[in-house]
Amino acid sequence: SGPVSEPRPLQLGPGLPDGPSVYNEFTSKPCPLYSPQAADLVIELSQTHKAKPDLTNLVFGTVFSDHMLTIEWTSNGGWQKPHIKPFGNLSFHPACSAMHYAVQLFEGMKAYRDTDDKVRLFRPMLNMNRMAKSAERACLPAFDRAELVECIRRLVQVDREWVPQSDSASLYIRPTFLGTEPSLGVKKPSRALLYVILSPVGSYFSTGAKSVSLWADSKYIRAWRGGTGDCKMGGNYGASIYAQYEAVDYGCQQVLWLYGDDHQITEVGTMNMFLFWNNENGEEELATPPLDGIILPGITRQSILELTRKWGEFKVCERYLTMADLRCALEENRVKEMFGSGTACVVSPVGRILYQGENLHIPCQEGFPQLASRLMKELTDIQVRSHPTGHRHQFNVYSTLVQRNVIPPVCGQ
Repeated sequence: SGPVSEPRPLQLGPGLPDGPSVYNEFTSKPCPLYSPQAADLVIELSQTHKAKPDLTNLVFGTVFSDHMLTIEWTSNGGWQKPHIKPFGNLSFHPACSAMHYAVQLFEGMKAYRDTDDKVRLFRPMLNMNRMAKSAERACLPAFDRAELVECIRRLVQVDREWVPQSDSASLYIRPTFLGTEPSLGVKKPSRALLYVILSPVGSYFSTGAKSVSLWADSKYIRAWRGGTGDCKMGGNYGASIYAQYEAVDYGCQQVLWLYGDDHQITEVGTMNMFLFWNNENGEEELATPPLDGIILPGITRQSILELTRKWGEFKVCERYLTMADLRCALEENRVKEMFGSGTACVVSPVGRILYQGENLHIPCQEGFPQLASRLMKELTDIQVRSHPTGHRHQFNVYSTLVQRNVIPPVCGQ
């Protein structure tokens, strides 16, 4: 017999409130009536299994699990049944709109194995909310975010053995959504594909836990107001590669993206940026650029803002920062730390910035500076520690509730 569906309602993890209240902060718009349904999920297990990688030598994004999730959409037939199947290549028409006109977007999230051997996703509905916004901007079809989370949960359930048993490694989840219109012309696609792949990962940067160096130059611009800088679209990243390699030529690891004649600081490579300093008024402050359309609304960024505001130990501010502000603060010894944040790296301290031919050295103790280290530990504790915390409830950590002996139905069963 062929693949079979396993009807199952959306379930929440242990210790979380029941019902739709978990998603209240994310459901500003009603979910579409016609959307992929987790209850219709078809599961086809691979007959062969890949060898698990050495966790001490993981190169980011180069190893993939045994299975993937695919969901097709057409303008005439709507969303088709979600399908978990063996990992493999995809086939597209040569005129595919994603390949010609970059009608494409993606997300990045992680599954963690906690100290009780449970597998958890960190704030997945925030990723779905951002993905839905990117899809709207790309003229791709709407989807029910909670249903997609459940489909992803089920994919992780199938490949749970690929979730590393390590505090320093995790299973990276890459949802991708692209227009597959099989004809030329700049227009809304009549076909689309949403798929999800999984990759065990360690540290994003080759430096590991050490600080990174940045090249700041206004000759290249990552995003602009009215553009798509606040959406997670592939074109934003592909267009940054040239500048990234120029940064390497200057002996730096990442680009510090600047904007405008006053050289506003926006993002660090593929990360949001934070500056911990004594501001112009002598106040101890954690500052990050505001979400004004050119900044990607990072999930780790939001989590850091919520955590530090809850601490109440210093001022937390979303404000514009310029290179002149940073240079002046360094000259006056007011800078305490500077770091980037993101799903891939969590928190990454900055040690040096090359700007206008001058190396600006950022205070950075051996390894991680104090605040960056504290944030890394706090976020990691929320993600992988089994003991209950108020922060876990606050962040709506979603548990996959995977049981070792639960095997989904497959071909021939």
